[in-house]
Amino acid sequence: MLEGSILKLLVDGRTEPDTTPLNYGVYYKNTLVALCHALEDCILTSNSAPLVITAFQRGKWYLQEADRYSAIADQAQQVVIMAASEAGFHDHPTSQRENVALVDLASDDPVAEEWHLIILSPDYTAMVLCQELSVADYGKAGVPEHDLERKFYGFWTFDSALVAETIELAIAHVGRYNPDLQAQLTAHLTSLKQQNPALRNDASTAVSHTVTQVVHYLQNSRNDLQGNLAYSLVDDLDQNLFSNELQAFLRMAQLVDFSDPVNPLAASEVVSLLEMMGQLLDLPAWQLQRLRLAGMLHRIAPAPDSALLDGDGPSCPLIPEVQALRLMPRMRAVAAIIAHQGECWDGSGYPAGLTGDAVPLESRMLALVAEFQRRVAAARHDQAPNADNLSIFGTVLSTCQAEAGQRWDPKLVEILELMVLGLQQGMSLPTIPTKITLGSGLLNPDIADQTSVFPASSELLPR
Repeated sequence: MLEGSILKLLVDGRTEPDTTPLNYGVYYKNTLVALCHALEDCILTSNSAPLVITAFQRGKWYLQEADRYSAIADQAQQVVIMAASEAGFHDHPTSQRENVALVDLASDDPVAEEWHLIILSPDYTAMVLCQELSVADYGKAGVPEHDLERKFYGFWTFDSALVAETIELAIAHVGRYNPDLQAQLTAHLTSLKQQNPALRNDASTAVSHTVTQVVHYLQNSRNDLQGNLAYSLVDDLDQNLFSNELQAFLRMAQLVDFSDPVNPLAASEVVSLLEMMGQLLDLPAWQLQRLRLAGMLHRIAPAPDSALLDGDGPSCPLIPEVQALRLMPRMRAVAAIIAHQGECWDGSGYPAGLTGDAVPLESRMLALVAEFQRRVAAARHDQAPNADNLSIFGTVLSTCQAEAGQRWDPKLVEILELMVLGLQQGMSLPTIPTKITLGSGLLNPDIADQTSVFPASSELLPR
């Protein structure tokens, strides 16, 4: 990382052990273009006026987006654009708008090598924070000939605290060039915090909509790659786009955990329990991998309102978050697992009112494990810090056993009992949140071609 860059300053300033983890990745420019357009579009549909700070590297990159930023300025409280000045940079009509400020970066300013999009309002926050790889970083292959194949290192996030922390660094950097603008931006930031000190980025509806937008943009960019001979790295570009589609959902799930003071480790603990149960069932590796992803993402789909369920028979209301997952062909099986985690063994559940073995095995496993973990987390939260975890496991297991044959598959409850015995004998659940990476290794390329979650014979458990 370049010394003095905003990315480096953010990393160096993160000394607290409980701060949000930064999940770095390498992104091709075509991925960042699609990602930023999706995040920017959500400004146009939000009801609040955000503070927007961007770094375009060069003025010519800003000129390509200047008309777009005119529409963004219609919604934003203030837009600040940092870039190395070039001919025409200041002449475009968007630059003349009262709430648009241009900051000419010096040629030796490390921010001139960065690509930033920072959006902050009480209702919607998002950020891309990257810097371009150096010539040495590209290695023997050298800098790509095609502009959209250039690579950037950094991360993107919806986390409001992280966005707020970064925008303060960006405002300080602006102050090196324009102290009056720095004071103006500081006043905007103070006003935003007073409107809502928590900066409600955990509003699930806004984040869900944004993730759907991100997936649409990335998929459209992938479609544009098909058959395009201008690119020399088509497979790499496609994989980078797909990885970020998956990242979008993982980040949404991570936000759900971070915003839950009672159960902030839900995803990592559910994944651990699912892997334990899957191993006891001797499930194949591809099925364990599918369960792992379902465990990471299981909280993105809230229970549908009871009014959506058809009282005259089984129904299957469309859950927006699950429908967004289905946009990714390789995630459709995972989406089905998550969608049916509300089914009950006796047929009284949702969304389709399936009964017994008609409920996908993986959905049955996910539902039982997730509810067991949730109840354990609630009990730990309600009891004293030195409470006996072993007795909590036993008490929660008893509540699940009482529901066997009604809500839960009886055989899975028996397997859960074996797992609890292991936990009581010294096994422990992980306490480190699931790390989000570029995600290329999270999903086997042919996982969607494996056995359906609705097998012809669902009787996979010994009776």
